[in-house]
Amino acid sequence: MKLKLYIVFFLFTTSLFAQKVTTSVDKTKNKIGAEFKLTLRTEVDTLTKVVFPKGNHFGALEVLESYKVDTIKKNDRYELIKKYGLTQFDSGRYMLPSLPIIIKGKTVFSDSIALEVNNVKVDTLKQKMYDIKDVVKVESSSTWWWYVIGAILLAIIGFLIFWAVKKYKKPQVVEEIVYRTPIEKATTLLQQLEGKGLWQNGNIKEYYSELTDIARNYIEEEIHIPAMESTTSELIIGLRKVAKQKKLKLSTETLENLEKVLKQADLVKFAKVKPLDYEIEEDKKRIANSIVTLHKAIPTIEEESTDELAAWNEEQQEKVRLEKLKKQKRKRIIYGISAFIFVLFATLMFIIVTKGFDYLKDNVLGHPTKELAESEWIYSEYGNPGIRIETPKVLKRMDAEKLLPKGATALVKEMQIFSYGSILDNFYLVVSTNKFKEDTKIDLDKAAEASLQYYEKQGATNMIVKTEDYDTQQGITGKKAYGSFTVLDPLRSKSVKMFYEMLLFSQEGGLQQIVIMYPEEDKYGEQIAERLINSVELKKTEEK
Repeated sequence: MKLKLYIVFFLFTTSLFAQKVTTSVDKTKNKIGAEFKLTLRTEVDTLTKVVFPKGNHFGALEVLESYKVDTIKKNDRYELIKKYGLTQFDSGRYMLPSLPIIIKGKTVFSDSIALEVNNVKVDTLKQKMYDIKDVVKVESSSTWWWYVIGAILLAIIGFLIFWAVKKYKKPQVVEEIVYRTPIEKATTLLQQLEGKGLWQNGNIKEYYSELTDIARNYIEEEIHIPAMESTTSELIIGLRKVAKQKKLKLSTETLENLEKVLKQADLVKFAKVKPLDYEIEEDKKRIANSIVTLHKAIPTIEEESTDELAAWNEEQQEKVRLEKLKKQKRKRIIYGISAFIFVLFATLMFIIVTKGFDYLKDNVLGHPTKELAESEWIYSEYGNPGIRIETPKVLKRMDAEKLLPKGATALVKEMQIFSYGSILDNFYLVVSTNKFKEDTKIDLDKAAEASLQYYEKQGATNMIVKTEDYDTQQGITGKKAYGSFTVLDPLRSKSVKMFYEMLLFSQEGGLQQIVIMYPEEDKYGEQIAERLINSVELKKTEEK
């Protein structure tokens, strides 16, 4: 009966498979740093290939040495014996996990074994004693916060400079000039070009570029030839064709003068030719005369009435005004967003410098277990015999039958499980009670071991186990198991170290159990666990 109960304690363990590998250790208790000798035995035929586990660590135990496989022949079969030397340099109870052995292409697991590592006793009578030294204050060599403060000051100074320049700088009002006709635009731009004094200051290339662009732009707008994209030869040919089609009165001299200036500009821009001053003056006159001649050659169109011209001017001015308003609105939006981002960044940096990044993460960005700890807690009773406990959330009833291994239902009279979260969540809580059909004394150490084996099969590795007796405020004695393990988070593909606490109580053949798990360095998870455990109140079976 005890063997059957051991299989179903906490009723989380899975069905046992037929063992093909025998697992044993030379001792289950040892001193810190001493060697545990693990032996794996398996019996196979002469053609079967066996692969024993390899690695530097088996769970929380370090592999000191992996010995060669010993082979003992038994008739037509072989007994293979593989030994390992294991150790641990920290006291406590450790679970040697199930190890995979590949036999004939199939994986078989060894038994998990609980090992205990004890401290080495020190004889203080023979050892020389020394006075306790004073606490020495060590100055931190970290200067990262100076860089943070410097960055904030630079940002503030930069913003003040930008604001001052923006406020006191006299805005330059650039009025958009609207030309009524292409000839008006061309003559005006020629006058402005002369006012720049480009070629007089040695900028001959820039001068010829602007000079020919004015002429090409005029031809494109007035005669509708793609003059800006055409070469000099293509442009002259195009002008001659248009002159024939539209019967423009263009003399050969006009076209030759225009072609001469365009070719001169090509030589200046691409061959770095430097014309003399009088040649530049002549080219300017040729361009001006060519533009005037082209304008006169175009058939005249009836002039618009004064009212139409005034309406056109008003329409253009309204367009210019609306465009300015749009630009001003976009600037205000950009400045507003920039100011908001700057203030937000400065505030966050101030919080980090004055109160630390943890404060920012917990109170500004949010922390799931902090929110859980500060929520409104509920005091409820779960299971039979009842467990009264205060929790931040109402626990959800689980289907106990799905968790029972095959054949366990014949031993269980009643089982109830309530939980919050999972082993991969920020906080995990399980409250369970069960009663067996036959009244039997329950070994709480084995019950804890069976539960931990279940979590190993759920993905827990490197499990460290420590146990101690535990008494409730009502004087009920039980067992407390606690320690840590690592589990792989599949979403982040990262191993997370978890801390766990497990309380077990046995009353009148029944088992009451509470399991709490949270990330090891989560201070809010620790606060929640402490509050949960302090609120536990067990309902005795005699109260029924």
